[in-house]
Amino acid sequence: MAMNKPLAHSPKQGVPAQTYFEHITNVHRRAVQNARNAAVFYTGDSDSFVSWVEAAAVYHDLGKLDSANQEVLQKNTREGLTIAHEDAGVAELEKLGRNEALVLAYGHHSGLFSVKEDALENQGRPFRQLKRKTPNGELVADHVDRELKNYEQIHAAAGCSALDRIEPSLLHHDGFARRIALSCLVDADHGDTARNYCNEVEIPEIQPRWKERLEALQRYVDRLPQGHTDPERNRNQMRKRLFEACRDAWLDPRIRTCDAPVGTGKTTAVMAHLLKVAAERQLRHIIVVLPYTNIVTQSVNVYREALILEGERPEDVVAEHHHRADFADIELRQLSTLWKAPITVTTAVQFFETLGSHHPARLRKLHELPGSVVFVDEMHAAIPSHLWPQMWRWLESWTRDWGGHLVLASGSLPRFWKLDEYKELMSSDDQVSMPEIPDLVLDDSLRNELKQTEEKRINYVRRAEDAAALDCKGVVDFVQEKPGPRLLIVNTVQTAAVIAQAIRQSGYDVLHLSTALAPVHRDLIVQRVKERLKHKVQDWTLVATSCVEAGMDFSFCTGFRERSSTASLIQIGGRVSRGDEFKNPEVWDILLRDDKFRGNPAITISRQALDRFTVDELNIRHPAGLATDAMKREWTSGAEEKARQLIQHEDAMEYPSVSKECRVIDSETCTIIVDKSLAEVIEKGKKVSRFELMNYSVQIWTNKIEKLRLKPLAACDRYETGLFFWPYEYDPDFLGYMQGVLKLEEFIAAGGAII
Repeated sequence: MAMNKPLAHSPKQGVPAQTYFEHITNVHRRAVQNARNAAVFYTGDSDSFVSWVEAAAVYHDLGKLDSANQEVLQKNTREGLTIAHEDAGVAELEKLGRNEALVLAYGHHSGLFSVKEDALENQGRPFRQLKRKTPNGELVADHVDRELKNYEQIHAAAGCSALDRIEPSLLHHDGFARRIALSCLVDADHGDTARNYCNEVEIPEIQPRWKERLEALQRYVDRLPQGHTDPERNRNQMRKRLFEACRDAWLDPRIRTCDAPVGTGKTTAVMAHLLKVAAERQLRHIIVVLPYTNIVTQSVNVYREALILEGERPEDVVAEHHHRADFADIELRQLSTLWKAPITVTTAVQFFETLGSHHPARLRKLHELPGSVVFVDEMHAAIPSHLWPQMWRWLESWTRDWGGHLVLASGSLPRFWKLDEYKELMSSDDQVSMPEIPDLVLDDSLRNELKQTEEKRINYVRRAEDAAALDCKGVVDFVQEKPGPRLLIVNTVQTAAVIAQAIRQSGYDVLHLSTALAPVHRDLIVQRVKERLKHKVQDWTLVATSCVEAGMDFSFCTGFRERSSTASLIQIGGRVSRGDEFKNPEVWDILLRDDKFRGNPAITISRQALDRFTVDELNIRHPAGLATDAMKREWTSGAEEKARQLIQHEDAMEYPSVSKECRVIDSETCTIIVDKSLAEVIEKGKKVSRFELMNYSVQIWTNKIEKLRLKPLAACDRYETGLFFWPYEYDPDFLGYMQGVLKLEEFIAAGGAII
């Protein structure tokens, strides 16, 4: 073996092997640049931060120089390395006193550590490989200690830089800074590997041009129609006043709110503020966070129409980041969305789970967050209430220490930071007092006018207290007797599909919209809904899941919401008589029960909080007050215990536990391709764009994969990072993958089995 040119990556599919020198040099350069770009906004010790990343980059792959590993790397094979290669980098960095860097090298594949498992209980040799063995039965750590000087000599002979020893220091407790540092390293490492195998291309930097985009947005708003009736003209005039108020709002403090009600133009108004902040403070990115994927698409379309300048490709400037696409497999890394565009519109799941993640693939994009402005719209639906205290700590640290700017918006904005129950845990410096968070709109007359638009617009209704929950036939009959167009929102994909199918089989006109449909097919259904509403088609029903309860520009005559959270019930009100166009519009809070329906255990606490509100309270109190009070009630119904445990794990540096507890949706999902031709392309190892992947795939719970006997595509062999193909019936016009699920259930009920 020619050890004068050791390898970092083996030859594969016609791509020659990559030398160790080339990989280390590239990763070193890119990681340091990532760290410097982030450190520009860091108020802490920026030199130390960059040095952590640099040291880890220099030695992260040192263990690949082991002779056994080099034998594997010479082959065109998917065979794993013989010796766990992270351990050599850890050993070398420990020797050099670079403790903060060694945890980055340790985690560049496996993720951030658990103090209990990886340090305190590691027999006095923290972060070393004491459970894995070589083929000869020797502990990897012992083998590495014996070979370390040999690795150092080969590393130097290959032309790679070396670092001096420093006085070692204890690990710091700033988990947010540690995640950003790992992100700088992982992006450089994963990116260079993917580019070596032609799975990624260099992404050209797009200039933000914030001031020009603000001018373009102003022109877009000025062109909006004035309306044909007095109510329309008044509402459009109010939208322009909101736009101007947000555009001209103060830049400080760095955390702001916007509680303007539905239909008042928050999408463009808050963007005006974001653009002004980004221009004045020379920030890097604008990130818009939304709760549901279909709202992402809707907002992306508006922003691309309003903000794109001449000669630009819309997708380069406004990036659309749907469901999980943070694949760790080398073959799939090109599908990751990395928040590098000037403006990224992403989901709450992506954004908030990234903040708390310990996993390298998910953290890869986090280093783009320093020096960025974030807009969390429909924040009432963003995350479960128990996650807010720890999320607030991270967001406060980001705005204070990393140049961030945050806007939280919702027509039913829960001001949980004012609640004593939350204050104690949300403060990261042992001070119970919380800073005042002003709204972007400080004009009292405008605020009062905005508030008046919501008063008496709809009426919340419940069936008699002694009325039983509705079964499938009961809900079909109950919904159909109310005036249309009708919107029914339920808690699970299966319940939506069962009811939609039953309505159609009863001879009624119905559309169905849920995540059982791939994004490209959901978009088509959304367009059909808008066309029907535009042309005032009345006698029909849309059955949907929560993906349409917030942010969608729909307006129905009657709404029905399966009992869920208080905020969810309030939000469906924003899809009913949105412009006061219907007489006596109602929103029904209903209970459902049928063997064919499925419950959602994740909403148990929030549902209990809604149970305690009377109908009179729902109709009289302001939405923001209801939402805030609901969070207070959720706190005493079980949220407090979860919140405290999450904070304790973060403070104790138990990062895998934090990552698990930070799931916005408390269950893992897998990406399932529903388009056969696309699956075949991936099977052949050919590249596909992330847009194709997102548009023609759905997410299904990981625990359902085995039950449905789904098999990963040949190129992807692990549940957590792989892609699957949907082999059963898929209906792009109505039920999506639930068409196949319902037929399978009928088949199994009749005695069949999936083999």
